[in-house]
Amino acid sequence: MSRTRTALALGTAVAGAIALASVTASAAPLPLAGSTTVTPAGHAFQATLSGKATLKAGSVTVTCTVSVATGSVPGAPGNSNPAGPVSSPISAPTYSSCTSSMWGVTPTVTTSGAWSVSMQNGAPVTATMGLPVGGLVVQTSGLASCTVTAAPTAPANVGGTWVNGAPSTLTFTNASVPVTVTGGFGCPTSATTSTFNAVYKVTDTTDPAQQITVGP
Repeated sequence: MSRTRTALALGTAVAGAIALASVTASAAPLPLAGSTTVTPAGHAFQATLSGKATLKAGSVTVTCTVSVATGSVPGAPGNSNPAGPVSSPISAPTYSSCTSSMWGVTPTVTTSGAWSVSMQNGAPVTATMGLPVGGLVVQTSGLASCTVTAAPTAPANVGGTWVNGAPSTLTFTNASVPVTVTGGFGCPTSATTSTFNAVYKVTDTTDPAQQITVGP
């Protein structure tokens, strides 16, 4: 066989092997999520902001120092999932004592609709906060009148982490939130996402002596 034909044959064989490997890799099933159990089953909880929460859209940052949400762990056996997360409805979080990075601008944060939080056991334990369409709106007044709407066209999921403790903590670090911004001069109207940062302490309000925990 000529050198040209040999090279062609080798190239064809390599290409075939790569194609086969790609098909095999794409056909491989994704690993199943591990089991998750949230306890105590049926207990109510409250998530209270620790420090400050920030929502940044473009060059504008809104900072709030008061935020609270409430919810309940599903009753047994709904508090356990052998192959995935455990989800709970929560009240729309309230945000107050808010300031803006823009001088002369005062923000007001309004929340509404059906919110949720889901926990997936792992290392780390992951938490996902579910926002309904238009579930959070920031309006500013003063030198700039802007409206920032989170999850403007579809429900959104905001990813965070959970750490068991006394109390347990729910943390969102540079979590991306889809937004639309409308308004005039000074408003970051080109922004399509916002960055959310917050740490919440989660306490058991049914029995304050116990802790809300996530495990396998």
